[in-house]
Amino acid sequence: MSVGNPSQNKFIFYIAKNYSIPIFIPIEEHLKRTGQAYAFYVSQKVKNNFPKEWDRGKILSTLNSAKKFNADFVLCSGNFVDFRIPGIKVQLFHGLGIEKEAHFKIRHFFDIYLTSGPYVTKRFKEMQEKNPYFLILETGWPKIDYILNYPKQDIKNLDLPSGKKIILYAPTFSSKHESATELLDIIPKIIKDDEFWLFKFHELMDAECIKRFKNIAPHKGKVLQNVEITPYLHAADVMVSDTSSVVYEFMALDKPVVTFRTQGREDKGLNILDVKELRPALDKCLQNPEEFKENRHKHLAEINPALDGKISENIINYLATVKQAHQFPIKGKPVNLFRKAQIIYHSWFKKGYLR
Repeated sequence: MSVGNPSQNKFIFYIAKNYSIPIFIPIEEHLKRTGQAYAFYVSQKVKNNFPKEWDRGKILSTLNSAKKFNADFVLCSGNFVDFRIPGIKVQLFHGLGIEKEAHFKIRHFFDIYLTSGPYVTKRFKEMQEKNPYFLILETGWPKIDYILNYPKQDIKNLDLPSGKKIILYAPTFSSKHESATELLDIIPKIIKDDEFWLFKFHELMDAECIKRFKNIAPHKGKVLQNVEITPYLHAADVMVSDTSSVVYEFMALDKPVVTFRTQGREDKGLNILDVKELRPALDKCLQNPEEFKENRHKHLAEINPALDGKISENIINYLATVKQAHQFPIKGKPVNLFRKAQIIYHSWFKKGYLR
């Protein structure tokens, strides 16, 4: 793809959830480094956790200020975006959750979908046949840049015991896929003296379940709350999970995963079906972390093959080229009245997708 002139474009980062912040960090770094114009339109939660490296003066506090900024592109990692903000709406995705059908749901807000790899691209092209108004750019998922380029010094500064194997348990929260209730009783019984466990739960995980994990002895492990998972991906020797998309984030670091009754791509790690299999599976991965290396590479080649740390740079360049080649909105984009009415309702009554 030929590259257009990105310096003429302006970008709004539309961020509703704290866990989306790392998706935008490498994009912000690239725009700042190349002197391009951008601003933030974010929820109160994100304002409260705004990275110190970001310029708070770039926050657009009102819808009117977002309109006046008159962006060329509105970059969004969530499922909804305020249609009243000018600009080409671009879907970045909030994860690599390709096993969940919601990942492939078309809500008619977005003009461009930035897919992470061939498998996702294929699925969206199938839907594009019925919805020819949107474009698909296979770029890779920008958070992978953040993971691969994470500062080594920040990993060294983590408060973790030395000389122990680090096991990271990072389950999903959804009732159809979650594993925490099944594994809660077995985990404290199988932790070895030379191990330290980290428990990282989704912010939507059941609070009572999290509370019970906190009762595990401090010298055996700890619950990570209100922290970003990336440095702990680097620190961990093995991940335990289920059908959470964080598995693919860990696989990008080429490390072994134990999954519990995962509902897709069972061979991406060592998948177990019974809680009694967890300890043997962990021992197997710790003894031979290279065993499933080929499988990890095979699945990443389909889901997110771009591992060069330049996804964010490519996104900005590709968008510049696409803007030159197309007139937006592309003919045939649905009016989408019901979902637009939902956006207005939520913004008026402070119930919103962005609040």
